[in-house]
Formats: sequence, structure tokens, C-alpha cells
Amino acid sequence: MCIEFGREICGNLDTAQSREWLVTNGIGGYASGTVAGLLTRRYHGLLVAALNPPLGRTLLLAKLDETVLYDTRSYPLHTNRWADGIVSPHGYRHIERFSLEGTMPVWHFAVADALLEKRVWMQQGANKTYVQYTVRRATQPLKLTLKAMVNYRDYHGDTQSNGWQMSVEQVEQGICVTAYPGAVPLYLLSDSPFGGSASPVHNWYYGFDLAVERYRGLSDKEDHLHAATFEVTLNPGEAIAFVASTEKQPNLNVEAALKLRRAQEQKLTGLWNNNRPLNTKESPSWINQLILAADQFIVNRPVPEDPQGKTIIAGYHWFSDWGRDTMISLPGLTISTGRPEVARSILRTFARYVDQGMLPNRFPDAGEQPEYNTVDATLWYFEAVRAYYSATDDDNLLGELFPILADIIDWHCRGTRYNIHLDPADGLLYAGVAGVQLTWMDAKVDDWVVTPRIGKPIEVNALWYNALRTMAKFARQLGKPHQEYEAIADRAKYRFSRFWNEETGYCYDVIDSPDGDDSALRPNQIFAVSLPESPLTPAQQRSVVEACGRMLLTSHGLRSLAPEHPRYQGKYGGNQYQRDGAYHQGTVWGWLLGPFVLAHLRVYKNPEQARQFLEPMANHLTAHGLGSLSEIFDGDAPMTPRGCIAQAWTVAEVLRAWLATEI
Repeated sequence: MCIEFGREICGNLDTAQSREWLVTNGIGGYASGTVAGLLTRRYHGLLVAALNPPLGRTLLLAKLDETVLYDTRSYPLHTNRWADGIVSPHGYRHIERFSLEGTMPVWHFAVADALLEKRVWMQQGANKTYVQYTVRRATQPLKLTLKAMVNYRDYHGDTQSNGWQMSVEQVEQGICVTAYPGAVPLYLLSDSPFGGSASPVHNWYYGFDLAVERYRGLSDKEDHLHAATFEVTLNPGEAIAFVASTEKQPNLNVEAALKLRRAQEQKLTGLWNNNRPLNTKESPSWINQLILAADQFIVNRPVPEDPQGKTIIAGYHWFSDWGRDTMISLPGLTISTGRPEVARSILRTFARYVDQGMLPNRFPDAGEQPEYNTVDATLWYFEAVRAYYSATDDDNLLGELFPILADIIDWHCRGTRYNIHLDPADGLLYAGVAGVQLTWMDAKVDDWVVTPRIGKPIEVNALWYNALRTMAKFARQLGKPHQEYEAIADRAKYRFSRFWNEETGYCYDVIDSPDGDDSALRPNQIFAVSLPESPLTPAQQRSVVEACGRMLLTSHGLRSLAPEHPRYQGKYGGNQYQRDGAYHQGTVWGWLLGPFVLAHLRVYKNPEQARQFLEPMANHLTAHGLGSLSEIFDGDAPMTPRGCIAQAWTVAEVLRAWLATEI
């Protein structure tokens, strides 16, 4: 897909700062910013290193402020907005073209008759960012000056300098910055064969304004340290690269590093094409772009038994690896893309963390013990294993995981954390205690659980039924007793009828809650149609799809609550109370588009029509997180993208649904 903008976007600060790019390194680190080059988030930076992969993410290099001296005139190419609201300088005005080559952002700055190209990428498996400048056109030498703005803080935080004195030392080919004794050093190095200079500096720049953080109700001012100045004179056709790394001697063979990165991305699209059904049309370019986006979420999570263990980052910029998000995303990010070996690693990695029949909900950023406050992540694990086995027939892994899966069923039948247990009265799964959020609608601020959903949530019981049928099939495949799983599933299916609301023509969202049965129209019932095993009748399946289509469907996903509901909120923004109060009360979730398409396909058996619901996402790839898909959108038109600029399960479910509708 050719994602490319000219001056009509790049030369307008409002549009250029609203489009963000992202590159990742496969271990949890990343680089990200705006087309304009303006910092708008605390999460922006040229090197956000994962110091304890895949977590410990730490901002080391915020930006490089570039200035060009050409034909005796000085041209600032960088852009900053300051605490008083003033934008200075206006370097974005010199951007003639911005494009995305694979996942690599590329700028072309036009100054007089000279054209300077800038590109950014990261080395996979290392906390290392490359920034390359090439003089594509000029009639005389061009002098490039860079000011390196550094920091050293958790990526969720912000820095007020308060006299902070870092150590800035000159080293061979560059500068070494050590924030404090014991901190991981940052090396800023150049591959320049053309001479040039690198000078240590120690000058704090105060009051960078972060507009998006202000919209989110968070601290919106930050200081960065100007730690080094690089100067080099380039002739037409010459290039120089700067490397930001936590390694003392990183690879400075920049052309080889660039060639390797391009080859890695070509391999990804090749795996996708080899995995698609024969005699199908060539994938559109936007789907090929999503294949590259999918890889950005797959990262290493080393464990003692498997140093190459894998996991999935839920979203950029601020999420870590969550059990629920990982299992929902796994089929689309790995199976659909022709990478079953990655799926296998993830399934085995998470199996090691199963405790009391539960998968972790979240691995905290600081590396503490996993948190287990989830009822559905464990049930999504069954579906992830089913998808993997369906694609691979890997009896060895199935045999390895089966005892763990059987133990999970046993724990749920007799009861585990948070009052999660099988209700003997109806064979359905009950979950919930006051003050704890357990389903994917998990917003909580202080002691306020916005959507507690205590009782028997519909998607949890759809997943439970699907897991039981899956276990019965696994047991038969391995020659183990399967009758008990079938019997529990039969009872769950029979009593699932309790979810049907005859008056409304769709399902209750939760039954047996402390406040009775919840008749709010939410998208959770779509899983009772989209999962491989459905407990609903064909007529009920059709009614659910129609109700969700009429009231919840948008161009980019399903609303989390119908607009007619008194608690519906159509705009997402403000401080944490306001944002989390709207998070699952009308906000559109992109990942739900996939299950809706699969449910529609099941009911109407019309792949071409089902696929039409996915096509608006093609345009979205150019609107927020470039080349990727957003986490959420406003419930009200025009459904402005919000939240994470790149969300794993949104990308995964769109890819999975696209593959399912191949004709």
C-alpha cells in the first residue's frame, strides 16, 4: 500500500501532527512520532527501549532537531510546540513529501533546490534505532546539524529537569549519555565517512508541549536534555546515518542493516501469500500493509525453559502483553499470516503461567507477579489452541497442553478466584466479586468499576460452551475420555436459552447479576454467533446479527453500547474518569468488526457482502497510526479514532475475517 502525503497534509500542522508513525524492534521497544516531527505524546521518541524485554520500556532519545545550512541560508527542519502554545520553529513547512515504505517512515525535505531524505527504522531484537539522511538533490554542499534531545524515564512518565545532571561523554564516532550511576548508557553514534563532528552538550530545553496528553487529562509539559550536537557536510548523493543504541558497539553498517530490514518485511508478506487459499485473488495492498503491522505486536518474552518465548503486545503506545488480548489476537496475527511456529511459542509460554485454572490478565510494566483478574482470557486460550491445531494438526503440542486444559476445566467446575465457578443449577459460568473487573469491559478508576458485569456474562458463557466442545474434540483426538465434556456442554447449551430476551429479539448481556438480568444491547452477544460452536438457534443467530448491525455497527467496529441507552456516551476524551467512563459505554471497538463479519458470514453465507464491512478500514490506515489500525473510535459520527494508534486485536481480527471471506 502506498501511504504517501504531500504538502496538502505535511504543510498543515493540524493534519500532520494527527498522523503518527510507529516502528518496533521485536522485543517491546519502539520509535514513534508524528508526520510533522512535533512531539504530542509522552510516548513519542526515537528510542523507547525495552530494558527488560518485553517491558521496562524507557524513553532514551526523544528526538533529533535538524537544521540545514544551504547556500548561506539556515533552514530548521524540526518543529516544537512550547508551554506557552507557541510553535517554533516551523520545520514541517519544509516537508515536501512523507511516505511509509513498509513500516519505515520517510520524509523528503525541500530547501531551495535541495532535497534531503530522512528515514527511520529499528534493528529487530535490539534496542537500536537508525536515522539516515541522504542528499537526494543539491547543486552544492549541504551542512546538516542535529541536536540530540535525550531523557531517561519510564515511558508512562514525564520529566521536569530540576537540575538533573547527566553524564555526557565523547566516545569514538559519537557520544555516550549516562543518566545516573547504574543507568543503562545511551550511545549516539554516526557512521559518517565524510568527517563531521560530535560535541557533548548539557542544556535542558524546558516546556515541550504535549497536546494529546492534555486532551487525555494528563500532565502535558516535559523537559528534554540537549546532550549532543552533530554536524556534517554532505555533497549531492551522500548519506549519513545516526544510531541510537544501548549497545556500546552497535552495527554501523547501515546499508546492510537497511537491506536486512527490507528483507524481513518481504518475508512476512511472502508467508501471508503462501498461506492463502489457492486460486484466490491477489490481496489488496492495504491487507499486505496489515501483514507488516501484525508483526509489530509479536515480541520476545524469554522464560527459563524457552529463551525464545513469544508473546503479543496488546497495543502501542502504552499496553504491555495481556492474556486476553494475546489469545484473541493470536489466530489473526500468527495463524492467518502463515506463522504457526510463533503461535506455538506463545501458547507454550502462557501455559507456564496458568495458575488455579486461570491465565494471567496482565504482566505489569515493572515486572511484578502477573495479575489474574480475568474470567475470559483463559477461555480464549482454548479457542487459540483450537485455531492452532486446526491449522497444524500438531498432536505433540496438543498432548502437551491437554492436561493443562483439563485442569482449567476442573478448576472452573469446582471454583477458582473471584467467585468464578460453574453454577450447578443451570450449568452456566458465574463470575464476579465487588470491586474487580473480570471481563474485557474492564475499565476501573480507583474503586469505581465502570461495567462490573457480575453474574453470567453472555460472551463468557459462549466461550465456556465453545471451550467444552473443543475439549471433547481434543479428547477424542488423543484417545481420552470425552463424555464428561460433552455432557457439561449439552447442559450449558440447553440452559443458554436463559440469555434469550424474547421481548427485544436479542440476548441479555448478563443474567443473574445482583441487579437482575441486564437487557442493555451490547456487542458481547455477537460471540455466541461468531465462535465455531454456537449455542443459539439459527433464527436467534440471525436476530443477533441484525440487532448488532442496526444499532451497534459503524464503519470501524461495533459500539460497546447502543445509542438509545441512557448511559451511552458518544465521545471519548477528557481525564481518566471521563475517558474510562466512556470506554465501554458507547465507544466503538475496532476488534469487534472481525467477529461481526464472521457472524454475518455464518448467518447469510455471503462472503462478498461480509467482506464489504471490512473495506472502510483501508482508508483508516492513513488517518491515525499510519499503516495500522486503532484501538477505539468515537461512537458518534464521524467516529474519530482514539486510544492506541496501533492495536493488536484490531489488526488481527480484520486479517482473520478477511481470510475467512476469501472467494
